[in-house]
Amino acid sequence: MSIEVNEKVIVTDHDGFLVDAQQWEPAVAEAMAGIDGIVLTELHWQVIRFLRDYYEEYQVAPDLRTLSKALGHALGTDKGSKEQLTALFSGAPAKTACRYAGLPKPIKGACV
Repeated sequence: MSIEVNEKVIVTDHDGFLVDAQQWEPAVAEAMAGIDGIVLTELHWQVIRFLRDYYEEYQVAPDLRTLSKALGHALGTDKGSKEQLTALFSGAPAKTACRYAGLPKPIKGACV
């Protein structure tokens, strides 16, 4: 699979995750969200930036439980609640947010 962003072809796997994480840029997240029918708000971007920082520090993409807990500590429990994350990133929120952030699939139970 692939998507086109700024006249570049971005290759994704069968689940929509980037094959080459170096190709990520904010426009890639916008394109992925657009395909899913989501318009990214500042709250979405706070989660995406948090995930990218988290991954840089721990080298793991967190599952929903870990993301909710870590995000709640960093940005406040209202922003880290599972309900809020589900409202922002429908379906599987941790998986969708990680995909938009250019990260690999979350690992269940990846606590740090």
